[in-house]
Amino acid sequence: MDSSTIYVREKGNLRRVNGIVLAQPKQVSSCRRTNPFVLKKEHFIFTYNEEGSLRYTTKSLFDITLLFVADNIHHVDSLIGFPEQIGDRLFVAVEEKRVFLKPDISAKALQLFTEAYGEMVLGSLCLRNRFPLLHERIDEIKTFQSLTTLDLFGCRLGDNHELFQHLTSSSLASLIQLFIGGNSLSDAGLQRLTAPIRMMHKGLDCLQLLDISYNPISEKALGYLKCIPKLVKLDVSGTNLKIGTGLKRTIWNELGMIHSETPLDSFDHSVCKTEGWAEQVVNQWETNGSQMPKQKKIEESRASALRFFGRQKFVREVLKAAPLVCENANETKKLHFYKPDDVRATPTTTDRCVPSAAPNINKRKRHLQESTHQRPQKHSTSPPLTAEDIDFLNSY
Repeated sequence: MDSSTIYVREKGNLRRVNGIVLAQPKQVSSCRRTNPFVLKKEHFIFTYNEEGSLRYTTKSLFDITLLFVADNIHHVDSLIGFPEQIGDRLFVAVEEKRVFLKPDISAKALQLFTEAYGEMVLGSLCLRNRFPLLHERIDEIKTFQSLTTLDLFGCRLGDNHELFQHLTSSSLASLIQLFIGGNSLSDAGLQRLTAPIRMMHKGLDCLQLLDISYNPISEKALGYLKCIPKLVKLDVSGTNLKIGTGLKRTIWNELGMIHSETPLDSFDHSVCKTEGWAEQVVNQWETNGSQMPKQKKIEESRASALRFFGRQKFVREVLKAAPLVCENANETKKLHFYKPDDVRATPTTTDRCVPSAAPNINKRKRHLQESTHQRPQKHSTSPPLTAEDIDFLNSY
């Protein structure tokens, strides 16, 4: 095997390579270690007949090949061009080999599948209040590039988290729903998050729903959200914003949205969940992290030190931090805003006032809405870029 020619598939084309060290079969605890049958017993299926006798049959060549590729997935350059049925079975084989639990190759393996199969690998990811998982597996989480829904509620991001740059990158161009509530996110944090969108006009191009609830933000932060082109629903419950004519006027002028008298179902957490091939992988990460033994000696000392000291610092910060927000979220009045359908269709219309949220409101209430939410001739420009914005953009 060592002297044979090896071919790999790269970007849909086969090429011959040399110098690759393939994974060796695992030794089995047996006195017959030299027996080739023992070394390759995973190539057989063992069953019992009606008389109770052990019998075995060989696996198909396809199944044996899947096991071989799964063992050497870190040598594969690309899976582009392989049918999704094969990709699904290969993903299962790699998962059974527990490759996605190995920090040194898990990110590369997930990247291979995501580039080839996109949303099928993971289309929705829910990390609600699972901040240890986000901290320990952030490199792997960044490989999911076809997410349409991402829930980071209660993940303690703060104003300067490294994930901000990823949220506005082309990797998450398909993101439609984003939940970043309960993250101690201030006006400065939203300014930092939206800086690439305001200056380079790219990032969060498809975002329609945004949850920034239970963050210490003020009306100033609303000006940073107008750069999100397709935003139609916004949750600002539990913030420093108080419902009133002033807030309604500001959100109408800045975002073209009106207040919803009833909570919007779109912000109900029950509709957000992790979906895709990697659903069980995410659950294994969390289970493995909770059962992780004491730090052991690892061959790569640098990676070990970073993982150890980074985790210790993170734990100390978590212990000093305030309890998780939103424990009584159901008791808090919801502040949900949405963009009416006619405003979405004709965003430049200037000869109409805010449409009524309910068809049966009386004339007095309608008059109040018209006087409070008169639509401006056009949206004002986004807040000017600050020195902090420029420094952040220079990091790209």
